Formats: sequence, C-alpha cells, structure tokens
Amino acid sequence: MALGSAIGTGLFMGSASAIQAAGPAVLLAYVIGGAAVFMVMRALGEMAVREPVSGSFAQYASRYVGPFAGFLAGWTYTFEMFVVAVADVTAFGIYMGFWFPDVDRWVWVLAVVCFIAGINLISVKVFGEFEFWFAIIKVTAIILMIAGGIAIILFGLGNRSEGAAGIGNLVDHGGLLPNGVIGFLACFTIVMFAFGGIEVIGITAGEAQDPKRVIPKAINSVPVRILLFYVLALGVIMCIQPWNTIDGETSPFVSIFDTVGVPGAAHVLNAVVITAAVSAINADIFGAGRMLHGLAEQGQAPRAFTRLSKQGVPWMTVVAMTGALLVGVLLNALYPDQIYFLIAALATFATVLVWLMILLAHLGMKRRLAAGGEASEFPVPWWPFASYATLAFIGFVIVMIAVVPDTRPAMIVGAAWVVLLWVGYRVLVRRRVGSGD
Repeated sequence: MALGSAIGTGLFMGSASAIQAAGPAVLLAYVIGGAAVFMVMRALGEMAVREPVSGSFAQYASRYVGPFAGFLAGWTYTFEMFVVAVADVTAFGIYMGFWFPDVDRWVWVLAVVCFIAGINLISVKVFGEFEFWFAIIKVTAIILMIAGGIAIILFGLGNRSEGAAGIGNLVDHGGLLPNGVIGFLACFTIVMFAFGGIEVIGITAGEAQDPKRVIPKAINSVPVRILLFYVLALGVIMCIQPWNTIDGETSPFVSIFDTVGVPGAAHVLNAVVITAAVSAINADIFGAGRMLHGLAEQGQAPRAFTRLSKQGVPWMTVVAMTGALLVGVLLNALYPDQIYFLIAALATFATVLVWLMILLAHLGMKRRLAAGGEASEFPVPWWPFASYATLAFIGFVIVMIAVVPDTRPAMIVGAAWVVLLWVGYRVLVRRRVGSGD
C-alpha cells in the first residue's frame, strides 16, 4: 500500500518540476528528503509496534500531544489524500494528452474518478487485487526503465547524435547547481510531495496479522526502496536527457524514450505511468477512507462514516472522497495550466504537517517511556539527535513553502485549513464531548 501511494505522480510527473527548480542537484534533495522520511517512518514504527491500532498516528497524536493534535493529524491526512488524489487525477489527464492531445483534460479526469469510485465500492478484495497488480506493474516498469536507461548510457542504444546520453549531462548544462542554492532549496517544496502517502503503513497497523514482525520489516524496507527508485530512476533520466529539456508537458519517463527514438518505448511507458496514477488514486481513497472511519469512531467525524456495506467497504467515505474529487474535475476545466504545481505544493504542506504530528507524538511517547523506565521494542536510530534534526528539517520545508512565490498560495490555504480545523474542533467536537454525546 505504501509503494502504491508513494510511487506515483510524485515520481512520474512531479519530478519534472523538481528537476526544473534544482537541476541535477535534485538527486541530493531526494536523498536528504528520503532520509527525513525514513526517520518519520521509524518514529511511526516505534509507536505502531508498541500500540498497533487502526488509523494509528491520529490516535498517537491525541494520546501523546493532545486531543486537538489527533484531530488535526487525522483530518489533515484526509485532506492530504484528497489533495494528492487531485494531483494524481490531474496527472492522469496530462498522460492521456500524450495520446489524445485534442481532448480536454477534464474529460479524462472525470472518467478516472468514476472508474476508481467503482473499484472501491465493489469490495475490499477487488480493491486489493487491483492495487496488487498496479503496484507490480509500475515497480517492474521502473526497474526495467532503469536497466534500459543504463544500457542506453553505456552502449549508446537509440542515440541519434554523438554524446546524446552520458553522465556528462549531469554537469554539462550549468553544473550540478544550475539555479544556485536558492533553486536547490526551493525544490524541496516539490520533492517532499513525492514521498507523501508512505505513512499509510500506520493506517493499516491495526489490521496487520503480526504487527511486531510485519511493521518493522515494512518500515525498514519501503523507504529505502522508494529512495532507490527515485534517485536511480531520475539519475538515469538526466543522464539520457539534459535536465533543461525536461519541460513537464509529459512525464520525464515518457519523454526520454521519445527523445532518443526507441521505437514504441514512449507509448509503453505512458501506459505504465497511467497505471501508476490509477494505483496512487486507488491508495489515496483507501487511506482517506480508513482515516475518516477511525475519526468517526472517535467522535471526531460524522457517525455516517462508520457505516460499512455488506462487503465491508466504508462506502460513505468512498462517496465523500469521490464527490470531493469532482472538485479536481472543475479545477482542471478552469485552470489546466496552473493546477498541478499549486496542488503539489498544497499536498506538500499537508504531508509535512502530518509528519510533524507524528514526530511530536513520538517525542511525547519517548518522554513517557523514559519516565516509566520502559524499554522500546523498535527504537528509532540515533536518538535523540536524528529525531530533532528531522523536526528542524520539517520546519524548514514549511518555511520554504511560505518563501517561494509559486508555492506561497499553498501556505495561505494550508494556514486557513488549520484555523478552520481549530474552529471546528472547538465548536463541534468539544461541545459534543462536553454534552456527553
């Protein structure tokens, strides 16, 4: 599930914006971001192994930080999944434009929203089967793309001009930092979006059959795999195609093979990135649905979200997410050129805010364990230095969202979202608790 959610639009489409901002130095940004994500996941893993509950990190935030922190974490994660899903359906429309340039993007967006809603409403088994095969297809495709790209670099396969592909492309077009340190720092507003969704591991902690064995294995392997996929894949792409020719009009994965003239490869990869987008949307709706269901059980969301169909599907949450995604159809119809970058920045804000809540909850748990003299079964490495360094990095990303002009609107919307949640919590949740409902 974490692979399905995190290896999607952020890699296949969002990477183009990050490359444009930082140039080849974006590879270092993915390494730094990946290290921070690993620490967040280890913090979540330590809590999940100790207390495996469904919708885990919202409950941990309530327990170790405060009730509003849990409310904020749960609803912001739901908001994150909605925003990421809008980005994913937008990317789907862009990918379809590679084959059908004359069809309006919103048509494809509407079609995929209806398709995914149907899959999620049928049964959990059908959803799982689709997600399993979607994830296998895209992971296999990335591995084959990396292998094929290396072959192009080493043996010149498909090159139509001397020196068209090679490691030299990483430094021959303005150096490793063509846009300077500012460009490098700014790219983190998009880079961190790429890793959003990996925290779905925590959502399913309470449903794992053997959480004390399965969760550590998943926590340790998934972030490393994703990091390798991102760094290796994008390194190969920028060796084959100079970074300054990647314009974001199509996926970089498609454009490199279109550029070097490998017959049919661009069309095959376009089909793969479409599959990846559908997979990510699928995982987004699943994660949001499970979180809304958990919030409703705690009295922090409408009770209607606890309703299950005969097949065990929380159908009200699926319907709610599908209705929300229709907003994405409208935005793509009205703002087709600006929508993706802004949505990606907004998703980054929501993502890092959720991670901030996870880290703060973990710090609270560690203080409680220390006070009671208890040992942890799956402690985070390099405690406490690495945890505080990760907190500082998350704060830096939030500052960059506010500083970079193109992403500043996302910060304004994000701040308004936090204020709205605070008002909602004070008016609705605390009043309900006070009345004994």
